[in-house]
Amino acid sequence: MKFFFYFLALLLVFISPFIGESSIDISKLFDSSSTVNMIFWQLRVPRIVLAFFVGGILSLSGLVFQTVFKNILITPYTLGIASGTTLFTAVSIVFLPSLALYISGIAGSFVTIMILYLISKVINKNLMLASTNSILLVGIALSFFYSSALMLIFYLSSLQENYTIVRFTLGSLDIVGFNTPLVVLGVAIVFLLAILNYKKELKLLLVSNDMAFLKGLNVNKVNLTLLILVSIAVGVSISFVGPIGFIGLVIPHTIRLIYKKSADNLIFPVFFYGGVFLVFSDLIARNLNTASSLPIGVVTSFIGAPFFVYLLIRRNNKKKQD
Repeated sequence: MKFFFYFLALLLVFISPFIGESSIDISKLFDSSSTVNMIFWQLRVPRIVLAFFVGGILSLSGLVFQTVFKNILITPYTLGIASGTTLFTAVSIVFLPSLALYISGIAGSFVTIMILYLISKVINKNLMLASTNSILLVGIALSFFYSSALMLIFYLSSLQENYTIVRFTLGSLDIVGFNTPLVVLGVAIVFLLAILNYKKELKLLLVSNDMAFLKGLNVNKVNLTLLILVSIAVGVSISFVGPIGFIGLVIPHTIRLIYKKSADNLIFPVFFYGGVFLVFSDLIARNLNTASSLPIGVVTSFIGAPFFVYLLIRRNNKKKQD
């Protein structure tokens, strides 16, 4: 059955570039002088590649965070990492326009991770001994702080800069060419391989931090390494496409229900289906007959929020039956 799901998902990714406002004449795909060639190879295919690998990064990041903190509600977004990346990108747009956005994105994500780490050390002298509720509350507080700082940036920015920041915060996959998708693809592959390399450590962390420690694992070092890997990958993704919510929350939880396996065995499926989910969301955004493509963050929220509520209700009912 899982191979059938993979086949359907790959089929969706394959046909996505052919579906859009402008019809695609397959006979002109390789005619470099035709408009069809430009639309297909410079607009749609790069957009699909970008959507797939950004979705993979965000969903896998959610899985890693939920494993490290042992709480399905914790993701890079609920911990304020997305807000930090957004703020630093906005600062770059207004005050450092010559700075590459992915640098500011990584900086915002990394700074937020370090703040969480240091505050957690102050609370309990040990990052992983701090309760997940405390970490979550710190993340929420950071998100509010970053939101306030972003409002200040809006106040100080020009009308054009204001518009650019607003468009960025809504999330967008509008690109031309393969420069951006290739950067994200490279980051995504390195991130996926790095997490796969930590598969055994994730398995131990799933049991308990004490068990992992007894098995000789340096829990703090491993968790901090995983958090830094996530911060870099998420920072790069958000700096290019803006904050896109719910993928890191919904996809790992959904895949757990479908595959019924522990997180260490779900690394690739979560990455893959996270990518497919964002491609599907983008397909909807591009085909709503609006004046311009609907911001991708709006689509993922509309799909993700009710679906996640459904999953929670289903899980609760199943517990009652058991």
